[in-house]
Amino acid sequence: MKKGIHPENYRLVAFKDMSNEDVFITKSTANTKETITVDGAEYPLVKLEISRTSHPYYTGKHKMVDTAGRIDKFKSKYEKFKK
Repeated sequence: MKKGIHPENYRLVAFKDMSNEDVFITKSTANTKETITVDGAEYPLVKLEISRTSHPYYTGKHKMVDTAGRIDKFKSKYEKFKK
């Protein structure tokens, strides 16, 4: 790896998903004042509201909600244009 191409504060950082308490560690330049101990080592902590472990798209819990039959209304309205 070339010397001097990364910022000085490029280091291991712990990211914590606050919705399900999942913690993952990766390199980052994110500024933070908090720290967390993971497996006996202390890392700077960045708190997240949502991550890959809680996002509905990645967890497969995404649901399409059809209130008032909007999809059926759309289909019936444009049925006449169907060839």
